[in-house]
Amino acid sequence: MISRQKMIGWILIVVSAAYILYFLRTRLLIPGPIIEKREWVNFVGSFVCLFLGTINVRMAAMRERRRREMSDQ
Repeated sequence: MISRQKMIGWILIVVSAAYILYFLRTRLLIPGPIIEKREWVNFVGSFVCLFLGTINVRMAAMRERRRREMSDQ
């Protein structure tokens, strides 16, 4: 069974990685209109969400390991 914290972490990782890839492909690598401040804020925010998602997944794994160790004793 997957924990809620781990599931939310993976959702954050997937959504933010998808936005980062979209931004890089459509806004930075293809010539077009000037990138607005709001788009840069979204881009940086997606990196923050990526880090938070990674932290969530790792914390859920640590919690699961700790529970297994406590039940083995």
